[in-house]
Amino acid sequence: MAVEAPFAGWRVLELSNGIAAAYAAKMFTDAGADVVKVESAQGDRLRGWSAGGGPPGALFGYLAAGKRSVLDRDESEVAALLAGADVVFSDLTDGWALDGLAARTSQSAVVVAVTPFGTTGPYVDEQLVANEFILQALCGSTAGRGWPDDAPVQAGARLGEWLAGTFAAAVGAATARHAARGGCGEVVDVSTYEAMAIAMGGLPAMSASVLGADSLLGSRSLELPSIVPTADGMVGFCTITAQQFQDFLVLIERDDLIDDPELATFDGRIARRDEFLDMVTQWTSTRTTQQIVDLAVAFRIPVAPIATPATLPRIDHFVQRGVFVESELGVMQPRVPYRGEAIATRVPGSPPDLGADTGRVKWPPRPDRLESVNSQSLPLSGIRVTDLTAFWAGPVATQFLGSLGADVIKVEGVRRPDGMRFSAGRPPSWDQWWEWGPVFLCSNNNKRGISVELGTDGGRSVALDLISASDLVMENFSPRVMGNFGLEWEAVRAANPSAVMVRMPAFGLDGPWRDRVGFAQTMEQATGMAWMTGHADGPPLIPRGVCDPIAGLHAAFAAVAGLVIRDRDHVGVHVESTMVESALNVAAEMLAEYSRNGIELRRQGNRGPGASPQGVYRCQGDDEWVALAALDDDARTALSRLVGRPDADPGESWWRDRADELDKLIEDWAAGHTVAQAVRQLRSAGVAAAPLVAAAGLLTDPQLLARGFWERVEHPVAGSFLCTGMPFEFVGKPRRWLRRVSPLYGQHTHEVLVGVLGYEQGDLTRLLERGITAARPAGL
Repeated sequence: MAVEAPFAGWRVLELSNGIAAAYAAKMFTDAGADVVKVESAQGDRLRGWSAGGGPPGALFGYLAAGKRSVLDRDESEVAALLAGADVVFSDLTDGWALDGLAARTSQSAVVVAVTPFGTTGPYVDEQLVANEFILQALCGSTAGRGWPDDAPVQAGARLGEWLAGTFAAAVGAATARHAARGGCGEVVDVSTYEAMAIAMGGLPAMSASVLGADSLLGSRSLELPSIVPTADGMVGFCTITAQQFQDFLVLIERDDLIDDPELATFDGRIARRDEFLDMVTQWTSTRTTQQIVDLAVAFRIPVAPIATPATLPRIDHFVQRGVFVESELGVMQPRVPYRGEAIATRVPGSPPDLGADTGRVKWPPRPDRLESVNSQSLPLSGIRVTDLTAFWAGPVATQFLGSLGADVIKVEGVRRPDGMRFSAGRPPSWDQWWEWGPVFLCSNNNKRGISVELGTDGGRSVALDLISASDLVMENFSPRVMGNFGLEWEAVRAANPSAVMVRMPAFGLDGPWRDRVGFAQTMEQATGMAWMTGHADGPPLIPRGVCDPIAGLHAAFAAVAGLVIRDRDHVGVHVESTMVESALNVAAEMLAEYSRNGIELRRQGNRGPGASPQGVYRCQGDDEWVALAALDDDARTALSRLVGRPDADPGESWWRDRADELDKLIEDWAAGHTVAQAVRQLRSAGVAAAPLVAAAGLLTDPQLLARGFWERVEHPVAGSFLCTGMPFEFVGKPRRWLRRVSPLYGQHTHEVLVGVLGYEQGDLTRLLERGITAARPAGL
């Protein structure tokens, strides 16, 4: 029997000129929705976009494949489409306004706007102009990347826009499911800046909030070892734990340094950077990438080849798993990053010609109906989640679901709790030091926490009881672990035939990399994100961290898709949502550009298409920098006057041809100003500009504070601190996403086992005596 796509029959309208809203709508296209683009006579600006200076259309073709296109010239046709839409995605360009869109849709429609700062707040009132580069400067991303003796550098490939689009898709899917089941529609205001503050500047900001600003190691986020040359390319390492670093020393045949106390520390390696890198590259440069990867895998050290546009489609794991597919135009691109026997997704079609479907889309209006559920209820109220995730990617997914109303029950082992409890928090000399991990505290809100040792028969039995009382099961262990626990899909389905299970392996449930250790840094190295990040004359750099939230949000979207199928078809649903394939989907432009046009994109430092000049420039003070981006001829004319070149041609090509010369003029100008003076003068002249903000500065950012982005929580051990909520609000409703602080270890074991599973007190006593549950992690 043919499997129907999860969002078959859903109608989605897209009104956008950029990546974020278009990618959100693409995710709905992939899930079977009928997606129609409304375009001006000039068409979506991405139709004329090329990141590599070649023929335009590679990125547009990826984002618009399978959609339909109508022109906005007939107002009555657009009005009919809005009245008939289930979901509307817009970036509010071409004169569209959020309240105007909301007024023209049905009460059951979900309207999602994705804009740089959201639709309210002081930056909006000031009409602050910002592209991705400026947003990265503001959100703490750029200031934290690069070596202290280099200029700070952006993350390549406009990752913030893709991230915001993924947030938009996930919240759009959850609210649309709710509306389809009789709930009310919503008007959702998504801020790209807030999404980037969570995922691109958020880690150090979380630490500063929980532990104080003096907890930060420094202004730059560095890693050693990381990316180094090999005999035939480059390879990237990631040593998160002390054991991994010791194993790395053995790998490069320097086990004589295992007892070196200075090298054992991060600061010590930085102080001896040149010595350390020389030692590493002497070893790696005499071996091929594959030889190094094979050896590192044997040591269980996270490792990956540094993918380039040319090598990416030849990587053995991706080839064997069939990760890349051809569109109808013959362009290579990543497939949909989740899959399962009960989930049908679309193969990439062709992008529509401009206006090809004008007058041909007939959507009857959706009725304004009386809600059959509480109009104030959250979209996922009534859904219970068994949360078997740890670290960051999985907890991001389940915290998102909990923020939208799901009852999330986090299960942690007695011997191996969530490792983020112990990461970058307090030393073991502190009482309850495992309750201080900043990432844990900011990624596990809205959850109840229970302690269950899954590696025992009794623990497995508790887990299956919980699964039988849940709608959704999510886990991000390596594949072999769930097999060892006896909790793979067959066992889950036997316990609960209507369960949706979402598995989030780093590299997938099969393939040659199946059992490899993988962190976000590894994904960034393996997918080309690192290749696109760094100075043009320097090595690739990892963007650092963004892959975890991106993977979590794709998994949350896949979970909602699974729930839609379960609701409709009355079947259990098994979903594989792979971390690396989520990352490949948001890094797809470089592969699409190479496949379609033969252009091999690469890192450009702080330069990039769409703005010229664009860069960071040192100002007066200690490590103080201003970021600027001239987005049009008027901005270039104004900038030329500021830097003493009023005769400069305003054309973008003229500035690109003289980029180094003009950069020197801007550097000299910036050196004579404080950051505040430079930003003020540039903005007054109409040039997009921002200070390079250190991550801790996000805690006092006026835009974030005005919009209620930071939510204060009261934790019984860590005390009172600001925590990241969600980067969106439901317009007209109070903004408060964090209703329950992250749980203490095992805090809700009694509450859940008795109140949800019906256990007796004697059952709990026996579980505690046998070490199946505990009040604190074992061995501490």
